[in-house]
Amino acid sequence: MHDPITSLITKLSTEHRLSAEGYAQLLTTEDPAVQDALITAAVAVRKAQFGNGIFLRGLIELTNYCKNNCYYCGIRRDNKDVMRYRMSHQAVLDCCQMGAELGFRTFVLQGGEDPYWNDARLCALITDIKARFPQCAVTVSLGERSEESYRALRDAGADRYLLRHETADSQHYAMLHPPEMSLANRMRCLRTLKSLGYQTGCGMMVGSPYQTIEHLVKDLQWIEALQPETVGIGPFLPHHATPFAAFPAGSAAMTLRLLSIVRLMLPTVLLPATTALGTLLPDGLEQGILAGANVIMPNLTPNTERCNYQLYDGKCTAAKDTLSVLRDRTLRFAAIGYETVHQRGDAPSFLKP
Repeated sequence: MHDPITSLITKLSTEHRLSAEGYAQLLTTEDPAVQDALITAAVAVRKAQFGNGIFLRGLIELTNYCKNNCYYCGIRRDNKDVMRYRMSHQAVLDCCQMGAELGFRTFVLQGGEDPYWNDARLCALITDIKARFPQCAVTVSLGERSEESYRALRDAGADRYLLRHETADSQHYAMLHPPEMSLANRMRCLRTLKSLGYQTGCGMMVGSPYQTIEHLVKDLQWIEALQPETVGIGPFLPHHATPFAAFPAGSAAMTLRLLSIVRLMLPTVLLPATTALGTLLPDGLEQGILAGANVIMPNLTPNTERCNYQLYDGKCTAAKDTLSVLRDRTLRFAAIGYETVHQRGDAPSFLKP
């Protein structure tokens, strides 16, 4: 491996930031030793902060209705072939009960931007979850909302909010989304979430249509500036009923490289090994953990609904029961020297003394 690349990895490990040119070098070098060096450095940092523990997040996909028409998404508004559903208040609580009995201490409420889930309904749900499971954290991932809405959800007890920025380049953003959506509003939402005290998550698709190395460098610089508590990085995977059906899947190797870079940039970040990575590669979750990730999100959604929450084709958790998935992953992670832990898994900066 070239000494300049070694110096860049060392600099990122110690100073947690690089120039645009430095990030571009790490992303484009073809020396196979680079990824090994990045992984070695990233794992050392992750183990220093979190040991060998992998945090569990119980994913509840409460609706697949969406008012948006993002060009890459299988539940986009114009996809008429989707069997739409909304989980009831009680059905979500039942999922939380199952998750709590399995040892989950975080529930992620995820879905399309569904107007049905207004502030009143969502606040009532969050309040009930926190009352019934006070030891658990509630994460919300329901897209762009107003500052007033984010504040109401926070006051109701929401601890975290996940909102992928998808790309930090406005022109690229416009290639992926319809005209009524804007990068400026997405960034406003993320800054608002940070200001309201949420543990905030952003992130992007790797290999999304028309993406360049320059776009990925901008993503890293945006993450560096925002200082989020969670970063979701997964490969783009096409869905047959979208305008991007014919585009190839994103690169697993680049996804893993970015996971390692982000771990070095943000040593205490909560970094998922995503379902998309597990869908692209048979051992994608293990490879993600070995690249510096420390979170997985097993699915608590009932199978009847889960099979209809298809953001991309081939989703690896469809039609598998949660208990068998959890047992399988526990064994798979143990085989590579890691263990799933039954903790809330807050960002270290949010832990109480």
